Amino acid sequence: MGKPVKHIFVCSSSRINGQQKGYCHSNDAVNLVEMFMEELMERDLSGDVMVTNTGCLAICEKGPVVIVYPDNIWYGSVSEGDVEEIIEQHIEEDKPIERLQIYK
Repeated sequence: MGKPVKHIFVCSSSRINGQQKGYCHSNDAVNLVEMFMEELMERDLSGDVMVTNTGCLAICEKGPVVIVYPDNIWYGSVSEGDVEEIIEQHIEEDKPIERLQIYK
């Protein structure tokens, strides 16, 4: 895999000791990571877009949190139903989704 065009970070509340606990984890963030990966593979985008789970981003009240770089777009309260929309609208069409954005 070469350098990705976009990188999706999903807070999964991973702790330094390897434990996963916290708001994002308890709200199915690990499943979101898997869904992003599957959706990217189905659309043949896995070579251009990388997905990584992160440790706590300290904005738990906004979780699960998803960040898309290099666009620096932060999405909050992301659900399973938002994954396909983020891939289609933001990743493929380069149109960030206003209703999910934390910071504008």
